[in-house]
Amino acid sequence: MAAQRLRIPIYGLGCGGGGASGIERALARAAGVLRVYVNPATEVAYVDVDPVLTDAGRLTQVIERTGYRAGPAVEA
Repeated sequence: MAAQRLRIPIYGLGCGGGGASGIERALARAAGVLRVYVNPATEVAYVDVDPVLTDAGRLTQVIERTGYRAGPAVEA
């Protein structure tokens, strides 16, 4: 199955960058995540996933466990 690219807003991240790297590390460890990039300036995570192994709800949970609020994921 083809990879799916998701765009997930992250609220309260700011442009400092420290939170972005923590979110990237947490998402990269999640099952089914193929590639991740978090842009702290726009407060958006771009995540390529294998949709058979994970879904947007799980990724949102991962982000929220790092201490940030995640908005609804949309296909990018």
